[in-house]
Amino acid sequence: QVQLVESGGGLAQAGGSLRLSCSASGSDIYAINDMNWYRQAPGKQRESVASITSDGNTNYADDVKGRFTISRDNAKRTVYLQMNSLKPEDTAVYYCSMDVVRIMVFRSSVCWGQGTQVTVSS
Repeated sequence: QVQLVESGGGLAQAGGSLRLSCSASGSDIYAINDMNWYRQAPGKQRESVASITSDGNTNYADDVKGRFTISRDNAKRTVYLQMNSLKPEDTAVYYCSMDVVRIMVFRSSVCWGQGTQVTVSS
């Protein structure tokens, strides 16, 4: 029922920047708890990149700390990932997820986007 749509992926040069966005839509969304970014490189498992709580507390993977910034806009139901100083090792499919509270539903549910490709060339 809740749909997450990602955008902003593409090709960047090493040292360049990209900004990913992920917006949630659904008529019965009451609130969104944590918002998260994950990535999956070819031949590897999906790994956490960054997370942000409803209070604005953030967490980052060690290899992106200082280069990536996660933020959220609650009014737009959107999470962003600003990626600076990109490295070829950042090449992966990036996925967003959100813990969504729906109207008339007791428990929240984690929803996932479809993923967006990020490719960083040397």
